[in-house]
Amino acid sequence: MLRKIAILIIVVPLAALIIAFAVANRHAVTVAFDPFSAANPAYAATVPLFVLIFVLVILGVIVGGAAAWLRQAKWRRVARRLDGENRRLLQELSAARERLVTETQRAASAEAAAREVAKGLETRRTEAPALAPPNGA
Repeated sequence: MLRKIAILIIVVPLAALIIAFAVANRHAVTVAFDPFSAANPAYAATVPLFVLIFVLVILGVIVGGAAAWLRQAKWRRVARRLDGENRRLLQELSAARERLVTETQRAASAEAAAREVAKGLETRRTEAPALAPPNGA
């Protein structure tokens, strides 16, 4: 809801300014595309002034966006490389965790087996008859 209100606060006055600019600058202007003959150009277009200005602004935005995109190519390349390295390291970490879990389970089962063996030895010792002391001692 707040976003819609903010858009209305910005867009409505901006639209009013653009419409007022277009109405105030609606007289025709001749644009020549021949740099060698100013009096009789090979190609010339007669357009309202506001159309010419809007077209030039749009072209400026497109050219500026393309220039910024080209300048950021180095950073996008670095980001792709680091993303690949990050994915590789995450896979390596996952494999190391799996090995750790496996080794921990193996160690736990070995410890449990050792306890069972120790328990069995302890049971045998208590069940074994005690040796009589030697005579004459």
